Amino acid sequence: MVREPLTAEQIERGRQLGALLRQARGERTMVDVARQARISVETLRKIEGGRIPTPAFFTVASIAAALGLSLDGLLRRVDAEAPAGEPAPTSLAV
Repeated sequence: MVREPLTAEQIERGRQLGALLRQARGERTMVDVARQARISVETLRKIEGGRIPTPAFFTVASIAAALGLSLDGLLRRVDAEAPAGEPAPTSLAV
């Protein structure tokens, strides 16, 4: 099965998600957050850097829990960062 390429909007939402997670991490180390989320540091680094624009739902849920974020709140923040004129999706594409 061939996976369709991501759209520019999906890539941008991934960058926004990564930036929001990085901001929420604050002074905590990647090692600390990754350990608590039970993911690899490299995975967290790639998500925060926007290199994994559509991370798995459970990965995002684990990171959000480690950072004390609600998924609903995270979705609202990603939608708020969407460029004007773009329709807001009804769910977080993760």
